[in-house]
Amino acid sequence: MSEPDPYPTHADASRAHLREAMAQLAGGDRSALERIYQATSAKLFGICLRILGDRSEAEDALQDVYVSLWQRAKSYDPERASPISWLAVFARNRAIDRLRKGKVRSGAVGVDEAAAIPDQAPLADAVMETGERSARIHHCIGTLEEGQQDAIRTAFFDGTTYAELAKRRGVPLGTMKSWVRRGLARLKRCLEE
Repeated sequence: MSEPDPYPTHADASRAHLREAMAQLAGGDRSALERIYQATSAKLFGICLRILGDRSEAEDALQDVYVSLWQRAKSYDPERASPISWLAVFARNRAIDRLRKGKVRSGAVGVDEAAAIPDQAPLADAVMETGERSARIHHCIGTLEEGQQDAIRTAFFDGTTYAELAKRRGVPLGTMKSWVRRGLARLKRCLEE
């Protein structure tokens, strides 16, 4: 078992809440199904709609997803997949099942096409890596002097130019560039540790 992340992100918290709700649902907690629905229905509906091409059909498939989830919640293994990845596979499979059974109206893609439709969302591990990297960057920025923190955040996150920063602070442009350059050097050392 890995140690908890010292820099949790919003994505980490959402994933943890969803895992907790999945465990509660597996234990028979009906209210957990509502929380899972609120957190996942938009994404899962998008998957169904992309495959089925019809809003009503996608809604029916989505209902099938949550009925199946209620029946099979105990089979979810958090060690094998994130909750959203597991549910996305459910949604894709339910939509394809509807195609195979001929329960769809015109506008749906063919079964062979549906199998090849990718989920446009980043993979769970990519989301986690991005979150970890972002948390590390923000931690390292937090170790800088306050003026350097503000200058780097404003320049790189808000898109403010060095000239605008120098004017706001009432310092020469060369001084502002030096502050940012020294801050970036310290930031780089922190990130490499």
